[in-house]
Amino acid sequence: MDAAILAIGSEMLTPQRVDTNSLYMTDHLNARGVEVLFKMVVGDQRDHLVQAMQYALDRVDLLFVSGGLGPTEDDLTRDAVALLCQRPLVFSNEICGWIEERFARMKRTMAEVNKRQAYVVEGAQVLPNDRGTAPGQWVEHEGRHIVLLPGPPHELKAMFEGQILPKLDGLLPKQVIRTRFYRVAGMGESDLDQLIAPVYNKYTNPATTILAAAGDIQIHLRARCKTEAEAEALLVEVGDPIADLLGDRIYSRNGDSLEATVGAMLRERGMTIAVAESCTGGMLGQKITSVAGSSDYFAGGYLTYTYAAKEALLGIDGELLRTEKAVSEPVAKAMAEAARRLAGASIGVSVTGVAGPGQGDETAPVGTIYVGVAVDGECKVRHVQFAGDRHRIRTLACQIAMDAVRRVMLKG
Repeated sequence: MDAAILAIGSEMLTPQRVDTNSLYMTDHLNARGVEVLFKMVVGDQRDHLVQAMQYALDRVDLLFVSGGLGPTEDDLTRDAVALLCQRPLVFSNEICGWIEERFARMKRTMAEVNKRQAYVVEGAQVLPNDRGTAPGQWVEHEGRHIVLLPGPPHELKAMFEGQILPKLDGLLPKQVIRTRFYRVAGMGESDLDQLIAPVYNKYTNPATTILAAAGDIQIHLRARCKTEAEAEALLVEVGDPIADLLGDRIYSRNGDSLEATVGAMLRERGMTIAVAESCTGGMLGQKITSVAGSSDYFAGGYLTYTYAAKEALLGIDGELLRTEKAVSEPVAKAMAEAARRLAGASIGVSVTGVAGPGQGDETAPVGTIYVGVAVDGECKVRHVQFAGDRHRIRTLACQIAMDAVRRVMLKG
């Protein structure tokens, strides 16, 4: 079975609110072999709600709707479902009494408007809500299932786990979804796709998704089968040839970030790392220390944004800076070696470059980056040229630096 999720509420269309309910439900649905084909956020307009629901039911077997079950005039989910199914809303004295009892327990008098929450789509199964005043409803319509749930996450989650999942377990055919993740550094999205597309294009199951961010590409393989063994076999059939093509450009197979992967490698080898940064302004050190437990291997950092700082903090020769300029291979090498030596670290890594938007010249245009990695008395420097805005260039510089450290340790 396939599913869709609708989050209802005009407030969900503002930048102040984020729909977390759909992420929670998707996780549980995928664990039961249900693919969520799409999600929508719809404002409090009845006609739009009906149209969105009809669009979903034309394509999926299960529709989960969160929100719009409150007592006010703009809570229109019940009305929209009744209109869609061409059924009346029926007032339930039992639900009304239950809501009144809940208010009484809170030593409050129920407002007349709360009676709106006691209306049920004719034929629907009522889903009690012990954490709020809005009961859910399970509506069967033309062989499809519409599940109405309250919007507050603590209410939705309790109902979903206590009532929806047991019902789904009895409804769903036997199926599983299994996934495989590869995270890749050191190549662009188009180059990667050109390399691996001949493998995954032969298959619709597993489905292959490629997600690209600055300096980081993720490959997701999702297999849906009747048994776990069948799903895993498909992932091997497609995933192993892809992994062989990518080789050591794959830095993670479990979803870990590059900084987490490098941190684990440092810890396993009993090594430490120190950084000397110029154009990244502390971003590299922040990236390394964003991983819990990084104090095991992070020896320290030097933020040397100016010539004077490079001389005073790292001891870089002033004549070298004047003749080679800060954005150069010799200075990147000197910075990495100084960071390692001064911090007493196993590895020193440096970043110097021109992040823009100004300050570039013919010898070092905007986007020029030099990364140095010093270890065991040897220092290798990588020169790259990036395009994009200041934030993208700095982000890419950090990714390249982390990947350079990873590759040095792989060879060591």
